[in-house]
Amino acid sequence: MDENTIIEQLEELIKRFGIQIRHEPIKQDEDSINVVGGLCLLKGEYVLIINSKAAIRDKIRTLGMALKHFDHENIYMLPVLRELLDRIPDQERFILEGEKKSLIRREKVGIKNIV
Repeated sequence: MDENTIIEQLEELIKRFGIQIRHEPIKQDEDSINVVGGLCLLKGEYVLIINSKAAIRDKIRTLGMALKHFDHENIYMLPVLRELLDRIPDQERFILEGEKKSLIRREKVGIKNIV
């Protein structure tokens, strides 16, 4: 699978979580570290910002790292994408709004969520 197709597939998976993806040119000084992008919380919504000037492999890694913040284990994805995600270090799990409501309901009835 070519790298552009991998990017398209990863973006499709991320959008399933309701995450907005923005490709923005990030200005950087020569002396600064290379910023590829990342996931942020903006006005209560998750937004993934990707440096539009970044190398394709860096974009793929940024997309993969963002996806690893969410529970993607039960979502079907092509085996090549699953293998790619398995090579990326685990990230702190984020809870989406719908999942948060489910956790609150579970706590009220005494069901514990083990993460």
